[in-house]
Amino acid sequence: MNVEKYQEILHEIPENVRLIAVSKLHPASEVEAAYALGQRDFGENWAQEMREKHEILPQDIRWHFIGHLQTNKIKYIIPYVHLIHSIDSFKLLQEVDRQAGKHGRMVGCLLQFHVATEETKSGFLMQECEQMLQSPEFSALKNVEIKGVMGMASFTDDTAQVRREFCTLHSFFTKLKTEYFSENPDFKELSMGMTSDYRIAIEEGSTMIRVGSAIFGARDYSKR
Repeated sequence: MNVEKYQEILHEIPENVRLIAVSKLHPASEVEAAYALGQRDFGENWAQEMREKHEILPQDIRWHFIGHLQTNKIKYIIPYVHLIHSIDSFKLLQEVDRQAGKHGRMVGCLLQFHVATEETKSGFLMQECEQMLQSPEFSALKNVEIKGVMGMASFTDDTAQVRREFCTLHSFFTKLKTEYFSENPDFKELSMGMTSDYRIAIEEGSTMIRVGSAIFGARDYSKR
């Protein structure tokens, strides 16, 4: 763990921005090192890896699921997950609601929007999101709470493009807040920004940045 970089990030981000330390593919010992410095919010991309870490690490850690979530893996994280950032379909949201109901939990969720140029990135388009929010099936959900939105910018050196995409995501957040969640004070999170672009994301209104490699170093994807 790069303690100096971690403390540098904490020092530079505003008080209203929460740092999610992305610990995917890093050992539990690295999470413990960050925990010892006061970090409590950690992000994981894979349900089984998150479950394994949850079982052996301090129970007051707030686990954020930030990767693509398969419906058959939801059961692994529902008992303890703090926030699911990556709700990219109504089918997924319905299954989260169903599994959360089994455990008597209200699970916080963010709606993921597709704002990048890469087709590999998932997420709602605004029209389909509004159709979902206007549906009686959405109103019937009892065990999920929509806390805001999430998105990823294109992987590019073109900072102007990254800024435009974050600006678009912020406009989506504002539209939903105004038209669908104006009476819900908990709808307040705008999760955008990673190691390469979190400074731009903060300038464009992010309330949560998801930073991993700057804190924990490069990941070994051969472990997957």
